[in-house]
Amino acid sequence: MTAAVAAPAIIVAGALVIIALERARPYDAQRFWRRGLASDLIGYALIQSAVLSLVIHGLVRALDGATGASRHGLVAGWPFAAQLALFVVSHDFYIYWFHRAQHRFALLWRLHEAHHSAREVDWIAGSRSHALEIVINQTIEVAAMVLLGASTDVMLYKGAISIVWGMWIHANIDVRGGWLVNGPAQHRWHHAIDFVAPGANFGTKLAIWDRLFGTVERRAGKPAGYGLTEPFPDGFLAQQAHAFRRAQRGVRSG
Repeated sequence: MTAAVAAPAIIVAGALVIIALERARPYDAQRFWRRGLASDLIGYALIQSAVLSLVIHGLVRALDGATGASRHGLVAGWPFAAQLALFVVSHDFYIYWFHRAQHRFALLWRLHEAHHSAREVDWIAGSRSHALEIVINQTIEVAAMVLLGASTDVMLYKGAISIVWGMWIHANIDVRGGWLVNGPAQHRWHHAIDFVAPGANFGTKLAIWDRLFGTVERRAGKPAGYGLTEPFPDGFLAQQAHAFRRAQRGVRSG
């Protein structure tokens, strides 16, 4: 099976397994067809992802055309596993620090707060991210792989891992993470309304970053709720436009 076939298959299979686990071992009592599900699934996960994929790859191709960096093939000779591990770990390290910055600086928070607006966090809630936030993060992710000469297979499998892991850590599943990798229960505390700025548990795949840099939080019990303390609009287009409102809002943790 080619990577072009295997990567989408991994994403679909991962989603089905995670949905089944949400029904079998839920962390919170939540409906499957909860408020905002259609917007998250259709607006964000399908339409926005497809459109922005074209935009991001266009930006990266233009950057490569201007620099010619990929012709050096700096990692092209590396084994597949080494390439994949490099980009999974290095991108996760970048995301940890950028994520912390999003919760600290008001301008970046405006692009990130849509992600925290879901009051019921589940397998597809993690797809709710502002278009400009996706453009920033995924352009950096894809550009690093293209400019360093990663194979197409590495890029496809890296994308599949990121998508499945995003569904996993936002899933409504009563599974805690360990000291090395994050789990759904740990990440739910990141989305909790219980925290005050600048928040905690910023790691995505690896929990070690929060432990190394003092932002890990593990509490007894369960969060009082999720989402934002201030009103936030429903609907994909309204949520995109909300980042450009005039009124200033404070930065919060979850």
